[in-house]
Amino acid sequence: MRYNDWRSVDVPTTRAFRPRLPVSVIMPCYQTPAHTLARTLAALERQTYPRGLFEVVLVDDGSQPPLVAPETSLDVKLVAQERRGVGIARARNTGARAAAHEVLLFLDSDMLVEADWLAAHARWHHVVADGLTAGFRAHVAADDLTAQTIREHTGTLRMLLAGRPMDPPRMAGHLIRTGHLTARADDVFRVVEGADFGMAKAFYWAVGGSDESFTRWGMEDIELAWRAFARGGLFIPVTGRSWHQSRDVRGAKEGSNRKARGKAAHHIPHPQFRSPTPGRFHSVPQHVVTVDAADCPAEQVISATANVLADRCHDLVVRIALPDEVEAERRAWVEDVFGPDPRVRVTSLRDALAEHPTAPYHIALPANVSAKQVVSRLRAALGGCVGVAAVLADGGEVRIARGWALHRARRTGTAVSDFGDVRRIPAAALGARVAEGRRAHRLALQHAAATSTKARFLRARWRDAHGWREAWWWLRWVLWWCARRLSPPARVTDDTRR
Repeated sequence: MRYNDWRSVDVPTTRAFRPRLPVSVIMPCYQTPAHTLARTLAALERQTYPRGLFEVVLVDDGSQPPLVAPETSLDVKLVAQERRGVGIARARNTGARAAAHEVLLFLDSDMLVEADWLAAHARWHHVVADGLTAGFRAHVAADDLTAQTIREHTGTLRMLLAGRPMDPPRMAGHLIRTGHLTARADDVFRVVEGADFGMAKAFYWAVGGSDESFTRWGMEDIELAWRAFARGGLFIPVTGRSWHQSRDVRGAKEGSNRKARGKAAHHIPHPQFRSPTPGRFHSVPQHVVTVDAADCPAEQVISATANVLADRCHDLVVRIALPDEVEAERRAWVEDVFGPDPRVRVTSLRDALAEHPTAPYHIALPANVSAKQVVSRLRAALGGCVGVAAVLADGGEVRIARGWALHRARRTGTAVSDFGDVRRIPAAALGARVAEGRRAHRLALQHAAATSTKARFLRARWRDAHGWREAWWWLRWVLWWCARRLSPPARVTDDTRR
């Protein structure tokens, strides 16, 4: 599956679909009015999905008085949990654990859904193991409707709700901008709203489930969606089938949402959630740079790591991959230099994807490569591709790849190029040189200094400079060195001798 091209999946239409997998519909509840929940269950009773193939799991998040399930012909399971702040993330996990089936659909307790809603979601999960189906809810005034009216209605809910005050889905514009999620956009995950989405149970737990540390209103659904996206999930829109049973009041919980957004910024390494201002350190980095230090001296490892840390792309971590058999002195030297820096880790493991599964960009950098701003240049070269490889003079490569493509490649046992475009560029595009040349300059510099050969000494200094800033420092150093050489020696006076 290239990028997020869900349209290329061979899946039957909703009418031609023949269900065979059972589904659990999980509904978190807190202080949900009885008549509101009754309308939601009445809409689920109208589902075209076979009644014996789905259950409803109600999760009461500490309501007072405790929730009592309304009368319904559905297979309903009621689970209660203790109230600990806004517990909707924990309620989704509680419901997922209590679910008897392998396909999970999450629905808020104040929603109305069309008769084909369950089938529209479930047909995708019959053929896609790592998909996330995202519903788009409109908001409608429905307080005067009764559960019995919904049960007895023979047409679509859209017909029943026609003419009522209604607010369109919040993400309608985002859906259009991304070509219904088929564009090569890194923010397709933003369309997910916790009120209406579905995942396979195995994939839900593979991405870690909902983050229960979100105890304020908002952002727990977007954070879960980011992890599903970062792990290569396929995002599929399911439109026009759900309604929230009240008008859209956006400002009511804006303060809590703003606080939750600050927390989400640590978990979602996307520019729309993080400030571009340098100096911040986040729990999930944007870039994971693995410096391959297996056969390189400590000086090269330190130089390569220092260059990465000085990059304009500051949202990063560096993994220095030193095998266990590396001599203790070299390892200790590197650890002494970077040990206190929280952005650097010396490790014998090469599996960066397992250590940072939700980072969007992974970079492999040989330690014998000398390049400034290599992360920035790789990002610029990446563009809309899934990977870029720069071929070095010694046959090695500097590589960058999108994390979601790496996860898909690992799950399927195929190459990253199967999921999008991969570019190959010359090392000159990154300003990279194999460090043997740089080491030769350093050795020449030391030899020239030892033999006082001025021309060779200055030439080695010049060839070792990168960019106009280092050239400027080189010129200042030359002027200082020449002034020192040309200045007359200090005269020794009798007072000095005494």
